[in-house]
Amino acid sequence: MLSRMVPCRFFSNLTKKIAIKLGILLQDVNEIIAHKTLPHFANNPEKLRIDLPRRIMNPERIYFGNNVFIGPGSLLFAMTHYPTVSMQPPDRRLPVQQFDSKITIGSNVTATERLQIAACIDVSIGDDVMFASNIYINDAMHGFEDANVPYKYQNLFRIAPIRINSGCWIGQNVVILPGVEIGKNSIIGANSVVTRSIPARSIAAGSPARVIKQWDMGTSKWFSIKETENLPE
Repeated sequence: MLSRMVPCRFFSNLTKKIAIKLGILLQDVNEIIAHKTLPHFANNPEKLRIDLPRRIMNPERIYFGNNVFIGPGSLLFAMTHYPTVSMQPPDRRLPVQQFDSKITIGSNVTATERLQIAACIDVSIGDDVMFASNIYINDAMHGFEDANVPYKYQNLFRIAPIRINSGCWIGQNVVILPGVEIGKNSIIGANSVVTRSIPARSIAAGSPARVIKQWDMGTSKWFSIKETENLPE
């Protein structure tokens, strides 16, 4: 009985080792393909990695700093017009909006996976920003002025630049809407929807996101913000 178990255990261990080595090899091949198939961007950054799968639209309008890592499932879309072919109605042709867009991503930026950025004017991300997974950033919104017309056939509106300053941490499932600026070294909590600008060295969370803590430069500590201080004037 023992003599039968030894070969089975040997082949089981061998199979595991082969599977591990094959997995590592496939990962290496994927990284090589991802690097070799990068499109031509507006500049020539060093040590740029954008994992597969990915969608990059109009890369000549996208700028990168050095040492950037973006995980799989990303969408980077510098828009030049709307509607695109897929957003036109089948029975007529809508007037086309024209855009002069730009996306700028600084050096040492990391994104775990599923980073989605769409720009009609300008989305700018500073150095050393950290994104968690499933982040949505768009400097425009679909129109909803007429509830009798499908919203995909209405003009984009409320278009305004977005800026995320250096050193920020953007948590899981965050949505950042047009016109927002997030100050240097701020944190946006998971599942937040950022509808207005956040000052530097702040922690904001919620839907809509509100500042809940700020950094005191004098004491070098975080202090809590009362809910009444977040109310609009």
